[in-house]
Amino acid sequence: MRSIIRLGAVALLASALPLHAPAAQQAPSSTAFTARDVFDLEWVRDPQISPDGKRVIFGRTGYDIMKDGQRSALWIVNADGSDLRALMTPDRRAGSPRWSPDGGRVLFVSTVDGNSELVVRWMDSGQEARLTKLADAPGGLAWSPDGKWIAFTMFVPAEPKPLVSLIAPPEGADWGPPLKYIESLVYRADGEGYLKSGYRHIFVVPAEGGTPRQLTNGDYDHGPPHWAPDGRSIVFGSNRNPGGEYDPQENEIYEVTLATGAIRQLTHRKGPDITPAVSPDGKLIAYSGYDDREQGYQVTHLYVMNRDGSGSRMLAPTLDRDLADAVWSADGTGLYVQYDDLGDTRLAFVPLNGPVRNLADRLGGLSIDRPYGGSSFSVANDGRFAFTLAGTDHPADLAVGKAGAPVQRLTNLNDDLWATKKPATVEEIWYKSSFDGRRIQGWITKPAHFDPRRKYPLILEIHGGPFANYGARFSADNQLYAANGFVVLSTNPRGSTSYGEEFGNLIHHDYPNHDYDDLMTGVDSLIGRGYIAPDSLFVTGGSGGGVLTAWIVGHTTRFRAAVVAKPVINWESFVLNADALPFFARYWFGKMPWEDPESYRRRSPLTYVGHVTTPTMMITGEEDWRTPASEAEQFYGALKIRKVPTAMLRIPDASHGIDEKGSNLIAKAMYTIGWFDKYRSQQLQPVP
Repeated sequence: MRSIIRLGAVALLASALPLHAPAAQQAPSSTAFTARDVFDLEWVRDPQISPDGKRVIFGRTGYDIMKDGQRSALWIVNADGSDLRALMTPDRRAGSPRWSPDGGRVLFVSTVDGNSELVVRWMDSGQEARLTKLADAPGGLAWSPDGKWIAFTMFVPAEPKPLVSLIAPPEGADWGPPLKYIESLVYRADGEGYLKSGYRHIFVVPAEGGTPRQLTNGDYDHGPPHWAPDGRSIVFGSNRNPGGEYDPQENEIYEVTLATGAIRQLTHRKGPDITPAVSPDGKLIAYSGYDDREQGYQVTHLYVMNRDGSGSRMLAPTLDRDLADAVWSADGTGLYVQYDDLGDTRLAFVPLNGPVRNLADRLGGLSIDRPYGGSSFSVANDGRFAFTLAGTDHPADLAVGKAGAPVQRLTNLNDDLWATKKPATVEEIWYKSSFDGRRIQGWITKPAHFDPRRKYPLILEIHGGPFANYGARFSADNQLYAANGFVVLSTNPRGSTSYGEEFGNLIHHDYPNHDYDDLMTGVDSLIGRGYIAPDSLFVTGGSGGGVLTAWIVGHTTRFRAAVVAKPVINWESFVLNADALPFFARYWFGKMPWEDPESYRRRSPLTYVGHVTTPTMMITGEEDWRTPASEAEQFYGALKIRKVPTAMLRIPDASHGIDEKGSNLIAKAMYTIGWFDKYRSQQLQPVP
């Protein structure tokens, strides 16, 4: 699964919050990572290697301190690391670069005054041509194999028939915003708000420009297009089943013929079949999916089938990991994939016959606030690949590699920042859970000038999901916590991904529960190392981590203060208010709230709020439709009624992804530090 105040400028954050530790603690050094440094971070996004493997285009991304959003410019570099330069002026909004099959042109999306255009750039001359102006932002850009056509997806509005006819307001009258009449099962989505009526469809447009032609129709969303080698058809994933909105996992693979628009269904099973890719010889289709058993977590496997949908078989059946983003090798002997393993993301080659070969590790670096997975890669015709490279001291940089050769890092985008700053250090640990002895992986983030002879306050920082994983990846939050004198413990308790389906499903219909034991054992393990002050423990987490933080303070009083970010507090209200309305009750509980209310209440942090004495602050985005603000409000209200010290930080215009804006990332981290500093040395009074 991320007192009311509006903060606009970083300067205001600095004046409003205690950015220094109390007198009893060591103040941050002049080389410590600060809130202002967040706006100096840069990272690589969407690296695209040329077909001949000689050049890479990528998005150079960071936070814009003046507009308080993310900015990205297209850059290019030779595969040997030479001639790194901007591809176009930095003030131009351009993204989603895609090389033409012959490498002579690059297609990208240009955004001007909020309007999207498809633009082609000739790489030998720098000449550009606008292909078409679009009514909405395109996705899934794909060149046809002969370079003559471009396919993409785009939202097509559909005006619903009005239920009633209302009178129009008189000219000049102000009746406020229009009414919202809703009949859809899923009517809002996190990051998008209330959904417009319509669906994403597949279009094609000539590569020399013209009017886009819509290939698909109907009341269905269609996934990214993938061309057949002969250029006569396109395969895609879609849930075109009658009543499909009630079965969100029922995606199938389809093929549409360009000449006629005829669509045929290629897969037929209970479960999602997604991201198809046709082999270079046109005989096979690779795709991802699984047989749906309605579990909370199910490993996504890689399959191949004949072009007509027959003969489906699983590749790498013994690799108990989620295989994603499959790309065929140029010779058609196998596919490149990425997967998470024990908190690390790897790039691998899966042959049609033979063992999986790992090619690179440490993919990632696209999550800025916390050390989540998330990465992208591309592959050239000669097998050379480019990917986003993760590290504990930097967000995504660019790296290239090839089977049998060492990986080469091409960029160091944050060296200018670390020339004057010293990052926190990160150490991996393993320990055994007190519940059943399972080995649990974690990472300790230590202040830059860490001294093991001192006693440090500890922050237990819990990941969300819960089906996600932390790893040895950059985290702006943890860097800020460590810079302000805290040691941070991040773990992957049961339910985390990258450890296989059995480990992930240890919390199936039982979350939260014994993941609590995994977390508490981690805290005890760290205290046993001798440099943690046992009476100075703090806890925080967002989304699923917010659930566990609220659960923790309802089950123990050992933490001096807690910050619960974008949580679920009451499962009964959550499953009927979250944006994935048809999913959570069915897959995480098995029954609806009115069918099994006891299960919902047993697993809700709200049930145990009467035991809470820990000072607890809530953080919520006011436009969060994944874990709506009403969840945080329930816990805040209950704690206030009980006179437990509490506060609530509401972030205007923020969705579940609070870190989309640099100022919001800073606000979340610094208010967490401020709340912990407030209780770091106070003598707490008993709750009446």
